[in-house]
Amino acid sequence: MELSTLISYTERVINGGAITPQEAEELITLSDEDTPMALAMADRIRQHFGSAAVDCCAIINGRSGRCPENCRFCAQSSHYHTGVKEYGLLDSDTIVAAAKKAKAAGAARFAIVTSGRSVTEGPEFDRILTTLTRIKKEAHIEICCSLGLISLHQAQALKAIGLSRYHANIETAPSHFPAICSTHSFEDKAAMIHIAQEAGLRVCSGGIFGLGESLAQRVEMAFTLKKFGIDSIPLNILNPISGTPFGNNAPLPPWEILRTFATFRFILPHALIRTAGGREVNLRSLQAYALTGGLDGLMIGGYLTTSGNKVSVDMQMLQDLGKQPVAPTV
Repeated sequence: MELSTLISYTERVINGGAITPQEAEELITLSDEDTPMALAMADRIRQHFGSAAVDCCAIINGRSGRCPENCRFCAQSSHYHTGVKEYGLLDSDTIVAAAKKAKAAGAARFAIVTSGRSVTEGPEFDRILTTLTRIKKEAHIEICCSLGLISLHQAQALKAIGLSRYHANIETAPSHFPAICSTHSFEDKAAMIHIAQEAGLRVCSGGIFGLGESLAQRVEMAFTLKKFGIDSIPLNILNPISGTPFGNNAPLPPWEILRTFATFRFILPHALIRTAGGREVNLRSLQAYALTGGLDGLMIGGYLTTSGNKVSVDMQMLQDLGKQPVAPTV
C-alpha cells in the first residue's frame, strides 16, 4: 500500500468519514514491513478522538468451571477436561478485597465474571447485586460484570445500582460463530447486547483472535461491533488451553495481531479498545506496540483461568510510554 493511500484513509476517518470493508481488508493484509506505518496512522486516529491516558480494567473469576456451553476455546466448559479449578460464587468479602487491590494497582474499573450460561434471579443474583454495590461504595472503582445471557429485568437491576458496563463478547464474526460454539448462537449474543442496551447499560463487547477465523472475518467482526454501536471493545488473542478443541491452534504472528488491532481502530475510531487476554504469550516483547498502534485500554492483573503480567510490569510499560492510567469516575 502506498503511504499516500494510508494517509488518505486516516484523514478520511479523522474528518468524520469511514473506511469500507474492502479498504479494511487492505489494511489487515498489509505486509509486515508496512505494518509500522499502519500502526502510526491508527494511533493518529486514537490521538484525535481519544485520550492519552490508558483505561486499565481488572476482572475476577467469580464462579468457575462447570459451564454447560461448548465454546471450543474455553477452559471452563464442562464438555472438556482441562483441569480448571471449579467453585461456586465467591463470597462478597473476597470479591471486594480483589476490587480494592485492583484499584490500588491502577485499574479504573473492576468486573465480576461468572461461568455458565446465565445467573438466575434469586439469592445468587441478589448476592452479585449486593457485592457490586459494595465494590462501588468501598473500593471507589467503576463496576462491571459478565453474567451470561441474563433477562431484561436483571439488566435493569444492574443499571439501577450504577453498573458502568455489561460485558457480552460476540467472540468472533457472525459467519464464523457456528465453528466455535453450538450450544448457543450468534443471535443469542446479539439479543443479549440489545437487552443490555434496552436497559440503558453501556455494553463492552469484543472477542478472540486465533479461533481459525480468516482475516476477512476479523473485519466482519469489527463492522458487526460498529453496527451494534459498541464503544468498549476488549481484544483477546487465543492462549490455547490443553484439553479444549482449540488446544493445538497455532499461535498468531505478533505483526498480524498488531495489524488487526490497528484495523479495528480505523473501523471504530471513537471506541475504547483494549488489549486483553493472551497478549503476554502472543505479543511478548511487542506488547507496548498495541498502545502506540491505536489501542487505549489494558486489562491488568490476569484473566479468568490464565495469569498475565505482574501489574508492576504493566505499570512500568505505561511509564516507559509516558502514559498514565485513567482514574475511575465514581
